[in-house]
Amino acid sequence: MSNLPLARKEAPAIAEVTSSPQGFFYGWVVVACAFTILTVAYGIQFSFGVFMPFISADTGWDRGSLSLPYSLYVFVYGALGVVSGRLTDSRGPRVVLTVGGCLLGIGAMLMSQVHNRWQLYIVLGLIAASGMSAVYVPCNATVVRWFTVKRGLALSITSSGASFGMFLFPPLTTTLIGAYGWRRTYIVLGLLAVSVFAACASFIVRDPEEIGLHPDGLPPQELPPGDLALDISLAGNWTLAEAKGTTAFWLLNVIFTLTWLVVFMPMVHIVPFAVDLGLSPFLAAMTISVIGFAGFAGRLAIGTISDRMGRLPTLGLCLLLQALAFLGFTISTDLSLLYLAAAVFGFSYGGVTSLFPALIGDFFGRMATGAIVGFIFAIAGSSAAFGPLIAGYMYDATKSYDAAFLLSAMLNLAALLLVMMLRKPQRATS
Repeated sequence: MSNLPLARKEAPAIAEVTSSPQGFFYGWVVVACAFTILTVAYGIQFSFGVFMPFISADTGWDRGSLSLPYSLYVFVYGALGVVSGRLTDSRGPRVVLTVGGCLLGIGAMLMSQVHNRWQLYIVLGLIAASGMSAVYVPCNATVVRWFTVKRGLALSITSSGASFGMFLFPPLTTTLIGAYGWRRTYIVLGLLAVSVFAACASFIVRDPEEIGLHPDGLPPQELPPGDLALDISLAGNWTLAEAKGTTAFWLLNVIFTLTWLVVFMPMVHIVPFAVDLGLSPFLAAMTISVIGFAGFAGRLAIGTISDRMGRLPTLGLCLLLQALAFLGFTISTDLSLLYLAAAVFGFSYGGVTSLFPALIGDFFGRMATGAIVGFIFAIAGSSAAFGPLIAGYMYDATKSYDAAFLLSAMLNLAALLLVMMLRKPQRATS
């Protein structure tokens, strides 16, 4: 375990505040800052669909040619999670998030200067994606380090920022585009990313030990013996290399790859699907807001539920609900059925994303969370780039989304079966 980072005391001023008589725990400041960063980052990400019609009308590029750079973007930001995870463990989240915010902001601002399609691949698919890769993993891995007893609750609040951004930014972006045009709006969003990331990252500390605290603000002697106390001590932590030697690690890779492969499919195709049902463009676009609002509720609720019910049963429930949501899309014929399926999908998708880092912390401890979360996210998260492309191909072949939705339901049920086989890894005893 010698390669695990040692606890350091570098911020006595913060340590004094966190140990105030009122019992304020600085971990909640970390949660609030991570929530804000995720809100802005994912708000910008999920606003791309709002920009697409305006970019297409201005440049003459069809939506298919705009979707390919976005798929590259999803792949790159997922694949680079392994890099941001390792850097979070070794350098700390502050520098990773600050650099990520600069790259995401610069990418957004450069979108205002795009005049050739090949430029989209560089600006969106590489620069902005590199910045986005330094968001999900550093934020959630850091929160895992700060909490054990209330880990599910803390991660629920943190990860709900992504859904809040998905709910908040599309109408905000639409308003800005109407007032200033799509190019100037991208400049505004880019400046927002740089400033918010820099401000929030300055308050984020890698782990409580750096400022003389313990996870949840509870010293180890106040915890009951067992997994929680072991999680705080170095004895309960695995390195990435050690985790790779367990069956649980690879099962987690497969489970999250199966469910995330198709998770962006509704984000891209649900609006044209709704239009095909005869809904107006406005009501069709509102489907995305329904997913975002339900995802916000799911992220807030599921982590807390998992603290009581257990991580694996709660994950299994979310995967079942996600499968039912995709089946619901196939039988949707009107607004009510579509919105209900979208709400179930958003709730379950939000729950899965909040459970992912919590499970890693429970299984492998706190100290190498960034590297382990980043490695799995690089494999499973990058697979999300292919879901929209698969759905598009199936639609072109069958003139229907039914096959794509049924495939999505089957993949989530397969992931559910694997969850039933998943067990927390145990160290070999000599």
